[in-house]
Amino acid sequence: MDIHVKLAKQAITNYLKNELVIEPPNDLPATFFKKSTGVFVSLHGLKHALRGCIGTFLPTQANLAQEVINNAISAAIHDPRFAPVSLDELAGLTISVDVLSAPKQITNLNQLDPKKYGVIIQSLDKQRLGLLLPDLEGIDSVEQQVSIAAKKGNIDLPT
Repeated sequence: MDIHVKLAKQAITNYLKNELVIEPPNDLPATFFKKSTGVFVSLHGLKHALRGCIGTFLPTQANLAQEVINNAISAAIHDPRFAPVSLDELAGLTISVDVLSAPKQITNLNQLDPKKYGVIIQSLDKQRLGLLLPDLEGIDSVEQQVSIAAKKGNIDLPT
């Protein structure tokens, strides 16, 4: 099991059992404590149905370990689209963790690859934001990716 996923599962399990946020384990690689970056944690149930997804595209915590822990718990209990995950349900969920690189502004859609890069679309007034992670099933073109991200942010794209 991927070390990011293992940490996310530990965080969720402990929170569901004890309602306590774990401290990052000391045996994590040093990069978990030195690196600070955005992270998305996604939970999927039967037939890959989304069960929770919370993330940050910029870091909000002191380090990567705390970002994974915080977002894992949030995906399990704070995603407003779903009821909180139960401890009994946890064993049947698939957890994925996406560690993001810093966003970079592009000048041309040709710079994108939906299998490799996610996208962030921001409204002209900078009040709304839509984000889509990379390599999502059924998203095969940059145009699809940009369109879906814009819809998520309730942003009208120029025609």
